[in-house]
Amino acid sequence: MYDPTVARLTYRALLGRRRAAILFVLPVLLVVIAAAVRAFAGADDGVASGVLGGFAIATMVPLIGVIAGTGAIGPEIDDGSIVYLLAKPVKRPTIIFTKLIVAVSVTMLFSALPTFVAGLILNGNGGQIAVAYTIAALVASIAYSALFLLLGTVSRHAVVFGLVYALVWEALFGSLVPGARTLSVQQWSLSVAEKVAGEGAVTSDVGLPLATALLIGVTVVATWYAGQKLRALKLAGEE
Repeated sequence: MYDPTVARLTYRALLGRRRAAILFVLPVLLVVIAAAVRAFAGADDGVASGVLGGFAIATMVPLIGVIAGTGAIGPEIDDGSIVYLLAKPVKRPTIIFTKLIVAVSVTMLFSALPTFVAGLILNGNGGQIAVAYTIAALVASIAYSALFLLLGTVSRHAVVFGLVYALVWEALFGSLVPGARTLSVQQWSLSVAEKVAGEGAVTSDVGLPLATALLIGVTVVATWYAGQKLRALKLAGEE
């Protein structure tokens, strides 16, 4: 289910000079914000949770997920180079699964690691806040990567749709409409973090059993459907 050649090509595409520069911006900004907040406000659990939840999980992780998830396959479909990959004797689900692994690893690297560093800067992991939000970033990275990889497979406007979901649905509707939070990867990941952090440090509107089921379900279904769409793309080219 994993092809090293596909992985190498995907890493090269995602970590090219231009895209890598974009990926570095948000993590660096998070660490700078954390250092500034710590300098002015000192070590405070509530402030640390606010910064990590409000910026790292709500903004940085989904945006990096958009870049990595859609970038893992979208550009190849747009410029037609996917045809050369499809011509290789590699199963289509293997291509999707390999690209998912790459997208997940890139998203985790550029989101979970800086989240942990920022948490240590903010309050030294008091109340397990740094660890909790790092775990939230890790599990969210998987679901976001699968969702945005699917978008990159089915639409030429995947980045736009991804940004709409990340910035409009989760950030706007998720904060204003309680029912929308149930369909939010952010809330699902925070449910996991809630069980790790000290009491009251992290809150979520979704229970852990439901959040876990949704995280797994969305990841599996999105990956499977992306594989089916890629298979259909191959057949359409042959016809």
